[in-house]
Amino acid sequence: MHEPTSNAIPPPGPKTKKPLDIVVKFALGVFVGSFALIWGGMYLSRPDRSIPPYTVGSQSGHVVATDVPAGTQDNQIEKLLKRFQKVGHQTRDFGPMKIYPTTPGDPGGRYRRIVIYVFDNHGWTDPEVLAKYMAGDAAVVHDYERSMRGYYQLKDQDEEGGIGTIPKNGRVTSDTRILFKGLVTDPLPVEAEAEQGISISPL
Repeated sequence: MHEPTSNAIPPPGPKTKKPLDIVVKFALGVFVGSFALIWGGMYLSRPDRSIPPYTVGSQSGHVVATDVPAGTQDNQIEKLLKRFQKVGHQTRDFGPMKIYPTTPGDPGGRYRRIVIYVFDNHGWTDPEVLAKYMAGDAAVVHDYERSMRGYYQLKDQDEEGGIGTIPKNGRVTSDTRILFKGLVTDPLPVEAEAEQGISISPL
């Protein structure tokens, strides 16, 4: 008598993983790379919260008109002015602060001379208004200066910054509080040195 033939199916062996297709690998690489680039760009361009957001409204030669949001407190404007001071002391390159060279081609430097006005009303930073102020237009000068929230100026090695109207002919009025005045070769105050690195914070 013949023994019955077994029809049992043998158990499957261990499954082998199919390697990813080269196209799938490439697509995954592009996806991960794109995400890393986007994240890196957002990180590098993140707003600097240690200074108020500001914009450069106009620039005429070495004179620059900037504005901060309405209602910005004096202590925040002071931080912005001290950031300009830090740049003047450490690199003297205001390019990262979104300011074009004020003395291009000058052997003494691209920012040998600079005056920055700070307003909290964008209208005062209009190029036409700045042009009228620099031309000495009597209808503009008085209100323009009264509207200043702060200023920073650098000429060769001399710098000055303050809250309020920029002094004229060395005369300081009650509307002005000078924050610092001296040479860019002088040591920076401790609080200015403690600030974080420069990162632009535009509106």
